[in-house]
Amino acid sequence: MPYCVSITKAGSPSVLAIKEIELPIPKDGEVCIEVHYAGINFADTLMRLGLYQPRPKYPFTPGYEISGVIHALGPGVSGLEVGQRVVAAMPTGGQCSHVLVKVSRVIPIPDEMGLDEAAAMPVTYLTAHHMLHYLGHLKKGETVLIHGGAGGVGTAALQICQWAGIEQVWATASGHKAEIIKSFDGIPIDRHNEDFTTIIKDATDGRGVDHILDPIGGDNLTRSLSCLAEGGRLYTYGLSSAAPSSKRSLLRAFFALRKTPKFDALRLMTRNRGVFGVHMGTWKNEEAMAEQLHRIMEGVQQGHLKPVIDSVFDAKDVAKAHQHLHDAKNIGKVLLRFN
Repeated sequence: MPYCVSITKAGSPSVLAIKEIELPIPKDGEVCIEVHYAGINFADTLMRLGLYQPRPKYPFTPGYEISGVIHALGPGVSGLEVGQRVVAAMPTGGQCSHVLVKVSRVIPIPDEMGLDEAAAMPVTYLTAHHMLHYLGHLKKGETVLIHGGAGGVGTAALQICQWAGIEQVWATASGHKAEIIKSFDGIPIDRHNEDFTTIIKDATDGRGVDHILDPIGGDNLTRSLSCLAEGGRLYTYGLSSAAPSSKRSLLRAFFALRKTPKFDALRLMTRNRGVFGVHMGTWKNEEAMAEQLHRIMEGVQQGHLKPVIDSVFDAKDVAKAHQHLHDAKNIGKVLLRFN
């Protein structure tokens, strides 16, 4: 019987449940995929806590990325076939044994790529590529600071910088995660014991860096802005500071939001700096998304990009996966296994 992960209400990982569903039937332009792996992201934990928007009404199934085999094709679909291995980026609802996806969001997987690696790509690599290349027009000679450098998006961004020939890339993470950052030619900064603003300003003679990726938010975003170079771009794509534990705390969320800077357009103008807000789940230009996914796939096939998978949890253990992310134990991507 097909089944899905369901977030029944806002709260701790205990609100997660596995529910049986009817086998979905694809409509015109849709594909039904039998899911083998689904990515799980920190955004899923924030939605579970009721701290992330947009999200469907409770109960709902989260999940932005999946890999598996095509179970059925809807009318009008061509270029794909039943049984073909594919990866897809989802607007939501991916953590399910069978999903319906618009054909424009589906990409075949090359024979040499594992389904687990494929599921680790869409959100992490697409987010990193979108920020650095689509929005940032990253080029040689520029500098980059990546917060959460040992996580899914962080390791993806490090590899994308390495592929682009960027020589100065700093990445913050817990001290024991320094080696994974070094392995991709990054310069680790211990987020708990070192001040990244001082390190960046000293290393750049006070100039700052050209690109900063910040999924933390709160006062970390203010500090990031303080070490952004003239003409630099700051990308904010999360608010992990609002959820330091797996339990729902509106007070903590309130203080994190209160510490998040209110950007002054005039000040940004006079200092020649830019701030991008990024949420790939709400990005509507599917042509641009597909183009970037194909580019990422090229990078994987050419050996420039290789997804870092931290762990794989059975779907029934989704609560353990959420706790694993809250505890910041992961180095790289966390996946759920369905088949």
